[in-house]
Amino acid sequence: MNLVLDRTDRAIIRAMKTDGRMPFSTIATQLGVSPGMIRQRVQRLVDGGVLQFVAVTHPLRSGFHTMALIGVKADGHRLQEIARQIAGFEEVIYLAITSGTYNFLVEVTCIDNAHLLKFLTEKLYSVEGVREAETFIYLDIVKEIYTWDPPAPAGETPANATAIEVG
Repeated sequence: MNLVLDRTDRAIIRAMKTDGRMPFSTIATQLGVSPGMIRQRVQRLVDGGVLQFVAVTHPLRSGFHTMALIGVKADGHRLQEIARQIAGFEEVIYLAITSGTYNFLVEVTCIDNAHLLKFLTEKLYSVEGVREAETFIYLDIVKEIYTWDPPAPAGETPANATAIEVG
């Protein structure tokens, strides 16, 4: 179920992106509404799968010295099944089924290159239906964001979509 987000929902999301631990009372004051309304809206956004609260870590600064993006070609008639199996590996932090040259883009974090090699040979290539893979090792992460804004409803221009300022 897709929720329809109004200006207040988007303003709450913008506030939470600025500081995910911001008290509901602070957001309520900024928006001129009650803290109870913010609490209810946030719960609705969480229940609807629009918003989640997580600690985001930087893998290369927290013990993982090798990250890679792997383009995987697989048997086309079993994509969902193969994707579920690959997604189950602890090293996999992102997996998308894609169109184009590769059927999947798989992002992995590994302790080091030896761990990556073990992942490729003992896990990824052991999945029935994986035909080939091309591995791109990350040398540095230049940009990584989790703070995009939800789009404004049709007919609402960006100028009036941000009429409620937060922060």
